[in-house]
Amino acid sequence: MTQHLHSKRLQRPGYGTVLAAVLGLVAALSLGAIGQAKAAEKTPVDRWSDRAHGFASLAGGTTGGAGGKVVTVTDQAALATYAAAEEPYVIRVSGAIAVEPFGSDIVVASNKTIIGVGDTGEIVHGELHLNPGTHNVIIRNLTIRDSYVEGDWDGKTTDFDAIQMDTVDHVWIDHNRFTHMGDGLLDIRKDSRYITVSSNQFTNHNKAFGIGWTTNVLTEMTIDHNWFRGTKQRNPSADNLAYAHLYNNYLSSQVADGDPVWTYGNWARGKTRMVIENSYYDGVQHPYQADATAELVQRGSILRNTTGRTDTWGTAFDPRSFYDYRLDPAAAVPSLVSRFSGPQKRIGVTLHVPGDYPTVQAAVDAVPDGNTVPVTIAVAPGTYRAKVHIPATKPRIVLQGTGHDRSDTVIVYDTPAEYGGSTGSATVRIAANDVTARHLTFSNDFDEAAVELKGEQALAMKTTGDRIVFEDTAFLGNQDTLMTDSPKLDVISRVYIRDSYIEGDVDFVYGRATTVIDRSVIRALSRGSDTNNGYITAASTWTGNPYGFLITRSKVVSDAPDQSFHLGRPWHPGGEPAAVAQVLIRDTELPTAVKSSPWTDMSGFSWKDARFAEYRNSGPGAAPSADRPQLGAADAKTYTVANYLKGTDDWAPYAGH
Repeated sequence: MTQHLHSKRLQRPGYGTVLAAVLGLVAALSLGAIGQAKAAEKTPVDRWSDRAHGFASLAGGTTGGAGGKVVTVTDQAALATYAAAEEPYVIRVSGAIAVEPFGSDIVVASNKTIIGVGDTGEIVHGELHLNPGTHNVIIRNLTIRDSYVEGDWDGKTTDFDAIQMDTVDHVWIDHNRFTHMGDGLLDIRKDSRYITVSSNQFTNHNKAFGIGWTTNVLTEMTIDHNWFRGTKQRNPSADNLAYAHLYNNYLSSQVADGDPVWTYGNWARGKTRMVIENSYYDGVQHPYQADATAELVQRGSILRNTTGRTDTWGTAFDPRSFYDYRLDPAAAVPSLVSRFSGPQKRIGVTLHVPGDYPTVQAAVDAVPDGNTVPVTIAVAPGTYRAKVHIPATKPRIVLQGTGHDRSDTVIVYDTPAEYGGSTGSATVRIAANDVTARHLTFSNDFDEAAVELKGEQALAMKTTGDRIVFEDTAFLGNQDTLMTDSPKLDVISRVYIRDSYIEGDVDFVYGRATTVIDRSVIRALSRGSDTNNGYITAASTWTGNPYGFLITRSKVVSDAPDQSFHLGRPWHPGGEPAAVAQVLIRDTELPTAVKSSPWTDMSGFSWKDARFAEYRNSGPGAAPSADRPQLGAADAKTYTVANYLKGTDDWAPYAGH
């Protein structure tokens, strides 16, 4: 904002002190889990991680295309180009890609992640092929199907696998569906090492999953939570594996063709050392078997309606000497694996900062323009002293701190408006639509008490996008801490802030976006004055928009003297007459710092011409007076969270909370 007040508060509490005080206030208010609530607790519990586990996590780990650009492909040419590129890529497959000629290979080079978008990504009539020497590849959340040649049940005339790899290392195959292919579904061959195959579905096939084709005993493999159903053999067949760890796999509906030998479950061949734990075999012939030269240890599995071999001999190895893992009870395996294996709608792309990308901005830059499905940027605990800009071309980003508390992950900078204007001062700018931020602190720690500048406004956050959500976030600053705006006066953008904390002194919640602040704590900071320490809001709502700012079910706290803080004033940027503030504060507790006449004029515009009101507020700062417009009960039914946010698309980000 252009108007600056020169009086300043004398001292700024540290972040930890402020946040600790807020959490105490919240607990006393019984406002639920403000400051601690995690939105994920209201969503289904996911049983997967986006980080490789088991043997694929060892010897440097498997990260795929992490650190590279994210691209979305919908056709064979684009998939083939990015998959074979020298540089790292995260390749999202959206929809079904039919491969021509029938049964052809898509060559996958090193440092690639190929991942289906939601549960829609499919490769039809084609194979993903990893040539010798390929390393660091992740293939997730895809369906690969239907290169079966009619009449060739044994796969003797073609080699149309779903995935085939020779002499590779560090590969993670996760949450895919493989079905009805021409030879094997998954062939991992010729001394491939550090492989994990997890939560896949192998269906409607003869030779499901073969490993080996070597006399060397080198391969290390983890195979867990996979579902083999409607398959005949190789579930898997493991030839000369140094270490084969199979746990929590589900084998059911085995093909029953009367073959006494080549219809089987798991087979430890050659000199394989195999450990099977807590798997479930239902209606399987030869559930697990081992050559005399192999070693097979089995513990905790359940066999139901099975026949034939269940070989165990030797000591094999101890998987926990290599890595930690969670072992589910065998009895739970059918329900867990049938529900959580194969492609999942909720598996997406997560970009880790600083694990995959050194800065938050680098991760934002990696997101494709015109992004159509959410991409999560997971920010590890720490203080990130840098600015972040999410441009309008990169919608559907979820910016998420991964610490225990929002104060663990801080994005901060210290630019005042004197150096770059109001927008240029913002630590974080969100111009894109459909952006969510949670479990984070945004701060502009410019010290207005230490220097004397004409432009001391210093934004922690500025938004201009539509459908922006902040959950369990904190906004720290002085003047103009949080600006929620829109691209231009008569364009309506909406922002929903819940279970959060906002602090500042002068006009520290301002702009023209329709903004709901729900179940949050607002801290009005003292600037050392006995009479005027500032203004909470400065709305500039377009006159054609009935909904500006709504503060509801929240608490305002302050260390400012009694009767020294305003609830707001009307901001008309550049004297714009069509910017007519609309602010409603309802069902909110107000402190003694709030003036009995809480609204005031600004730049020659009377507050009485704005649309200011209160409804059913409480606390010592809410006492009625002649200069406090109150909303009537009938109107209160209209000025609700739902009506502020629904727009023309029925947006309801509060649903489920």
